[in-house]
Amino acid sequence: MGLFNFFTQEIAIDLGTANTLIIHNDEVVVNEPSIIALDRNNPKNVLAVGKKALLMHEKTHESIRTVRPLKDGVIADFNAAELMIRELIKMIYPKRPLFPPKWRMMICIPSSITEVEKRAVRDSSEQAGAQEVYLIHEPMAAALGIGIDVEEPVGNMIIDIGGGTTGITVIALAGIVCDQSIRIAGDEFTADIMEALRRYHSLLIGERTAEQIKIQIGAATKDLDNPPDDIPVNGRDLVTGIPKQIMVSYQEIAEALDKSVFKIEEAILKALEMTPPELAADIYRRGLYLTGGGALLRGLDKRLAGKIKLPVHVADDPLKSVVRGTGIALRNYQRYPFVMR
Repeated sequence: MGLFNFFTQEIAIDLGTANTLIIHNDEVVVNEPSIIALDRNNPKNVLAVGKKALLMHEKTHESIRTVRPLKDGVIADFNAAELMIRELIKMIYPKRPLFPPKWRMMICIPSSITEVEKRAVRDSSEQAGAQEVYLIHEPMAAALGIGIDVEEPVGNMIIDIGGGTTGITVIALAGIVCDQSIRIAGDEFTADIMEALRRYHSLLIGERTAEQIKIQIGAATKDLDNPPDDIPVNGRDLVTGIPKQIMVSYQEIAEALDKSVFKIEEAILKALEMTPPELAADIYRRGLYLTGGGALLRGLDKRLAGKIKLPVHVADDPLKSVVRGTGIALRNYQRYPFVMR
């Protein structure tokens, strides 16, 4: 068995709609956007993956297509997902080893996932070379990554705002008590920004530009303590058809995102209504934990705290808390009851 262990390497994967992260030997070795560029004439031919493919996104000619294999947290394009996982795993060892290792993988999945979608994750990782595949629910992984002791009989509410979905989950005794998932998250914010600039400035911008605006000046409220400066945005004028540049302020973006953030607030209130009273008492004492890329939206914690009247804590490194937790669960995969085999 010792020899088998020598060739078995463990990796934890956070397969996200927007980004995929891989932990190997307790450090994040891969942190890339979940996107792949394929040759249209030969779909098995991978031209680029991750950041390189993102640079090609929306700039391709007819013989290249860029695919985001995951939509709303689940695999939408099975073949592209398998190729992407395979290419990202290759990044761990840039030089090909003499004996390619057998992988033991743990992959986190949304808690609202169906059996068919679960099967797709398992199959595509087995196709990509996994010997053993374990699955873990994202909110569980996020709680472990934040540093919460999930096994104690205390309720914790985790709000994971990812790329495709926002998951609102109450966890106690190493299990999920109640769970609310909505398809409003980072991608929806990006679409809101594109729509707002089209409507108010008649400026057409691409997904990548909208994503950059969201990262640079995205905000959930109009009154921030240290507001970011206005930024120039380039795009195509819808009236004249000529490329032009405008200045955009964070207040405009806050207004554009207002509806989506409101829907997230509604979902949190709904999840709190479903929470058993004893756990609600724990949540009152402990507050809510925000994680995922959406937690980086400026002023979101303040806005949620104002609406729900409970303390809101943002995880230290919200983008990596899920993959860190997946890594912790992988090290103790026999001990934790919530790991799915």
